[in-house]
Amino acid sequence: MRKKRFFGGIALLVLSAAGGGLAATASPEHDVMVPAEPTMIDFVDPATVDGLGTRNLGGDEGEDAGRYVHLAYPRLPNAPRLNAALRGEAERVLRGFRYATRFDAARPRPELNMDWQLTAASSEIVGVRLRAGESLGDGWSNSTRTLWYDRKTGQATGSTGLLDGQSALYDLTRLVRSQLDKRGTPTIAHELTGDQFDSMAFNHDGDLVVEFDDCQIGPCSLGRVAVAVPARQAGPLLSSTGRTAQHAVRTAAEQEPPTVPKTVPTPSPEAASNQAGSVDCAETKCVALTFDDGPGPETPRLLDTLHEEKARATFFTIGINAAARPDLVRRMSAEGHLVANHTWAHRDLSQLPTSKIADSLGRTQDAIAATIGERPTLLRAPYGAVSEDVTDVAGQMGLAIVGWDVDAGDGRVDDAKTITGRVTGQVRAGSIVLMHNVNKTIVDAVPDIVKRLRGKGYTLVTVPELYGTAGMQAGRLYRSGSESTPHRPQT
Repeated sequence: MRKKRFFGGIALLVLSAAGGGLAATASPEHDVMVPAEPTMIDFVDPATVDGLGTRNLGGDEGEDAGRYVHLAYPRLPNAPRLNAALRGEAERVLRGFRYATRFDAARPRPELNMDWQLTAASSEIVGVRLRAGESLGDGWSNSTRTLWYDRKTGQATGSTGLLDGQSALYDLTRLVRSQLDKRGTPTIAHELTGDQFDSMAFNHDGDLVVEFDDCQIGPCSLGRVAVAVPARQAGPLLSSTGRTAQHAVRTAAEQEPPTVPKTVPTPSPEAASNQAGSVDCAETKCVALTFDDGPGPETPRLLDTLHEEKARATFFTIGINAAARPDLVRRMSAEGHLVANHTWAHRDLSQLPTSKIADSLGRTQDAIAATIGERPTLLRAPYGAVSEDVTDVAGQMGLAIVGWDVDAGDGRVDDAKTITGRVTGQVRAGSIVLMHNVNKTIVDAVPDIVKRLRGKGYTLVTVPELYGTAGMQAGRLYRSGSESTPHRPQT
């Protein structure tokens, strides 16, 4: 493994052994020493883990019609049992969501989303934190699971695998109950059981951080609750795997202090294809092929095909995937494609407050700009769900919003010939075609799509080239280059 860098962290509700009550976040005065947050977990930058890839699950238009579903999880090399456990957890979450929404869908649409972070990554141990959030029409709630993989034994385990058996779990439960009781917060600490200890990791001091799901041990208004059990108390309770994990996190923290994700100074130049301007779409029949959700396992093969065909496209990348595979993002840009923003974790932006919209877009802007040295100017909202708040935030951030007028249907059809016929049969001059580069079938179809479109006289360009010198305006929705005027979405 290469040397690890750190990738931000999470500040959770403080329920530590020191101090009373709940900690509130405030702006400290100058020259005032602020104690470290004990429940902060420092995540490892996934780009530093050789061979790491990403996988997506859900979004099947047959089973998930009427729902918004997107689950992401990592895949690590030479870790088959961990990879199987991660996929199994994603499938378990998806089954539960489908069962809960099996009857008439509520409005707004039910949504399920899962993202991930690495809590540790060394030659001996890997920790993966999966955070699933869902809305059934009555608010958003998160649940967290942290899985561990011991490279020495080849075994994958849940968080209780960090502990040395049932007696250690009993002792940990007692310690956590005690901390919660001392805080005087409205929790049901007395009802804690070992089944609720499914997300545990270590902070940089080696304290054992125990996280609970929203609404699990107290009112939903508390949000997520976490307890930091001091290393001196946690140490005797740890299994061999737990001691290895604790040592790996401490060692990594000593080697390099945690930092925030790398960003580039602003302003950075606007992202553009290095072949922009080579085609005049006012004189030529142009089409823009667009690919959502990557980079993913099929992206290298898609890039190979586009390179062989000398075709260029627009890639709407998910921030967490771009952070994990910066090599593929750099390749997109270097080979003449345009890299654009598809949010950090594929949440339905239309259901988020403006602060969270800005955070999702901004984190993705930073990840892409840090990788290619250019700032994206295009956004595609997940599921095409756009509200007035989304357009306002996009406008403030300099992002034009891109829809589509041709849907390849690769989430509904698993046949390359059918997809090819659908795309080539619907395309018109100025069309924007929606596809997904995490889908094997669409990548299978691309060579034939390119050949048949060229046989009809079309030239393949990036989205901004459809609009020529008129350009694209931030905060406006564009569905096709043949439209006379862009749209501002109705609310």
